[in-house]
Amino acid sequence: MNTDLQPVEDINKNQSITEKKEHNTAIFEEGKMEEHNDNVSNSKRIAKNTMFLYLRMLLLMAISLYTSRVILNSLGEVDYGVYNVVGGVVAMFSMVSASLSSAISRFLTFELGKGDKNELNKVFSSSVSIQILLSALVIILAESVGLWFVNTQLVIPENRLFAANVCFQFSILTFVVNLISVPYNAVIIAHEKMSAFAYISILEGVGGLTIAILIDFNPFDKLVFYGLMLCLLALLVRFVYCSYCKRHFDECDYKFIFDFDLLKKMFGFAGWNTIGACSAILRDQGNSIIINLFFGPALNSALAIAQKVNASISSFIQNFLVALNPQITKSYASGNKNYMFSLVFQGSRLSFYMLLLLSMPIIFNANFILDIWLKNVPEHTVVFVQLILILAMSDSLSHTLVTSILANGNIKTYMLVVGGLQLLNLPINVILLYFGMSPYVIYIVAITLSQICLLARLLVLHKMMDLDVFKFAKSVYFNVLGVTLVASILPIISKIYFPYGWISFFVVSIVSLVSVFTVVFFIGCDTTEQDFVKNKIRRFIFK
Repeated sequence: MNTDLQPVEDINKNQSITEKKEHNTAIFEEGKMEEHNDNVSNSKRIAKNTMFLYLRMLLLMAISLYTSRVILNSLGEVDYGVYNVVGGVVAMFSMVSASLSSAISRFLTFELGKGDKNELNKVFSSSVSIQILLSALVIILAESVGLWFVNTQLVIPENRLFAANVCFQFSILTFVVNLISVPYNAVIIAHEKMSAFAYISILEGVGGLTIAILIDFNPFDKLVFYGLMLCLLALLVRFVYCSYCKRHFDECDYKFIFDFDLLKKMFGFAGWNTIGACSAILRDQGNSIIINLFFGPALNSALAIAQKVNASISSFIQNFLVALNPQITKSYASGNKNYMFSLVFQGSRLSFYMLLLLSMPIIFNANFILDIWLKNVPEHTVVFVQLILILAMSDSLSHTLVTSILANGNIKTYMLVVGGLQLLNLPINVILLYFGMSPYVIYIVAITLSQICLLARLLVLHKMMDLDVFKFAKSVYFNVLGVTLVASILPIISKIYFPYGWISFFVVSIVSLVSVFTVVFFIGCDTTEQDFVKNKIRRFIFK
């Protein structure tokens, strides 16, 4: 009897096993489909947010470049250089705050990726408290060490020393206002509400232009008036940011919270991040100070113009990264590492190509563009502009790598290695300038160390997350290197035949843009990316 029933039981058991397998397979396929749909939705969100930020950037870039011209002509080379070097001294104190600002952005985005609203409010409230304490520390340091440095070490004309001190006080207040608002800005970016970010930034840009126009009409010292107006503008913009966040995001309800474990995590993350923050600030703001010490405020004016051009061009990729970085962090927080690495690789290449497309016409036409834009071009500005754009392209390869490292949170090794390498910028530059090298050496050193740091980041990520270094080298590094070399051939030939003037500007610019776009499409993009571009073009044409 039992032997007769055994086959039937086996059949039922096999059917049950088969049904379970089919059920599990269906769940697995459903999970994969949901993951795919989420990835597609995230990619669309990145594209939409990038569009908002680019619209904002185009307007801001035009406003910013025109504003720089008006300010330079109104203040003159010396006052413009004085303001930038004094502001640079204040910015040096962001070494105290920049590390915690990065920690705040990382923890807010990470908790948003996990979806824990209570923890999110706890992180936000703790962040605001930390920034208030940091503001008090910055004021103490700036009013002691900073004030001493401005009055005894910087090269400032005697008759402009009082105005420089007043501007220093306004710069401190502006810095503190911006510092306290960091958690609010981080919440907007974490929620990927880039339209609000764009509109408020446009308000800030228009305010800056208004101030520049009013400089010549005010009855007071122009440099003092400029510092005061920028401070008032910062207060207005930060009020708008805070009001928007409190109205739209529940976690922005500030409460005094003392969570020892959370503060320990944030300060632990920020403690190691301080090395990286210090190295970046010392490289950028430190260069302004040593240029002042070796060459005086007039050359600071040239450096400030180069930094303004770089900021305007780099805003293209910054907007892209502001839209992309939250997705990298959230993907890591949700355990979707494959999607995270695909974003890291694509983001690195696209960041470089965006900068290459915009920078190549400027690099070849820098002399003519600056003559038209500024009329009175400070000495050394042309080469400063060319070198700082090359540095920006070099750095662009690392931005998404840094985001993935910060998302992991285990940053001790990274900061010791990469931060230590970047810290070499300042002492190397001081030594080379002391022995009579050209001021251009500050960017040559920065570009060299930037490439060394890229390799260091890849090796750290390989150990930390098993990133494929050879895949990055093949699909990103050698890809962008080949594209750059091939795309430069026709612009170089065009520049030889048309060295200067309007005809040269239009011919070289058009040739550069067409050459970069064509080479990026056929050499820089894979078949999937080429098909995506083709489909977008078809949809645009048929619409």
